[in-house]
Amino acid sequence: MRILLAEDERPLADWLLKALQPAGFKLDWFNDGAMVLRELLGRHDYDALVLDLGLPGCSGREVLAQLRRHDRRLPVLVLTARNSLSERIAVLNEGADDFMSKPFALPELEARLIALIRRSRGVAHPRFACGPLGFDGVSRQFRLNSEPLALSRREHTLLMTLLQRSGEPLTRQQIIDRVFADDDDVQPGAVDVIVHRLRKRLAHAGVRVSTYRGLGFVLEEEGAAETEKEGRP
Repeated sequence: MRILLAEDERPLADWLLKALQPAGFKLDWFNDGAMVLRELLGRHDYDALVLDLGLPGCSGREVLAQLRRHDRRLPVLVLTARNSLSERIAVLNEGADDFMSKPFALPELEARLIALIRRSRGVAHPRFACGPLGFDGVSRQFRLNSEPLALSRREHTLLMTLLQRSGEPLTRQQIIDRVFADDDDVQPGAVDVIVHRLRKRLAHAGVRVSTYRGLGFVLEEEGAAETEKEGRP
């Protein structure tokens, strides 16, 4: 899950960048509201925005207003030290999807982000799932046919990325942005290597990673319409 973090406190941002990684979150951090707007109103693709209200350059509330004015429906979680009832009501009425005050508990932030993204994708159940494959947000564990699925860090992140949008193709670049956000020198072939490993782990289990030529990779239940495949590693 690719998150944009808009936060002007560097120590907090550095901590969140590391602390949220084990749960499958990849964060891009910006400390200026004007930069946040340029990023979000450009071509970049995020699953959610964690937004501080006290940003320099352009306030968090103005960032939110501009996003909604441009009909950007990105889920927004406001994370701020401002905790008055009037402030909470105001930002929720202005288009924020959730509000948390500082200090906060990391597990609650993770749970709220997962819930926001789940709702934005129209998923009603309390965990991400595709056929026999599911991810439990409480245990942070994948299960395949009710059995725990052991994965490397990259495999875990890629599978979460695909599961979050199961049935919807993701391009190679979208996967690179989410899975390899911490690697400035990643080669496109790295995606194929991890996809190949996932296909082996999911073989004959009722769910698969398919390739839609010209569109990208998609997680789907076996038995879905056959698609034309690219060459695989």
